[in-house]
Amino acid sequence: MKMYTKEELINKLVEIKNSGWIRNARFGNVGGIGNTLEDLLGITENNLPIPNASEWELKCQRLNTSSLTTLFHIEPSPRALKFVPEVLLPKYGWKHKEASKKYSDAEMSFRQTIHGKSRSDRGFMVIINRKERKVLISFDANHVSEKHSLWLNSVKERVGLKELDPQPYWGFDDLFHKAGTKLLNCFYVQAQSKREKEIEYFKYDNILMLQKFSLDRFLEALEQGDILIDFDARTGHNHGTKFRLRQDKLSFLYETVTVIS
Repeated sequence: MKMYTKEELINKLVEIKNSGWIRNARFGNVGGIGNTLEDLLGITENNLPIPNASEWELKCQRLNTSSLTTLFHIEPSPRALKFVPEVLLPKYGWKHKEASKKYSDAEMSFRQTIHGKSRSDRGFMVIINRKERKVLISFDANHVSEKHSLWLNSVKERVGLKELDPQPYWGFDDLFHKAGTKLLNCFYVQAQSKREKEIEYFKYDNILMLQKFSLDRFLEALEQGDILIDFDARTGHNHGTKFRLRQDKLSFLYETVTVIS
């Protein structure tokens, strides 16, 4: 694998940017935009081989997309409770849409993507408690949509309609450690995409060097709905809890942003 100094990597990225449209090296792979760039750089698995700079990562995203970028996976505390599969799913879950089809008739689902700006139609929301230094998940039955009334009645029978007790949470220190190791500094590349005769091409347009991840900005993005917490569990499998980011919001999370041109 090729080794780069930071300056050499910047020069290589600018060279790729100036190359125009480049054929997708991993056609059919949803991650092709990042994989193609990795191939052009001669690196593997998003590892930037910069000596004495293992804290750097490479992130890619398509321009003009509404898709969310997964920042990292981390399960809520108290972890000993296995909160998602053992509490949220059985007490607040609902019948899976593939129950009695793909799965058994008893298959349950708990899929929610929530943030701190407003409550979901099932009453869930992210709450930032700066005094206790926690990111909490809250439930309020008064904000459940009428279309979920049958589900709400089932929740009332299973556990009642009070606030979650205990509330699942992430400590600030745990989040900063997780985000800091994944997002401390990064090169963020955005690309256009097009198809010609079933062949996909990328044009790597915007290159940003992002430094000094900020926990305060991360928490603010949660409150503004730019970072979302994504639960995706069913009876047979918990796909993991993800922190996900809206398009074009990554640079907001850093204290220093340098445009590479």
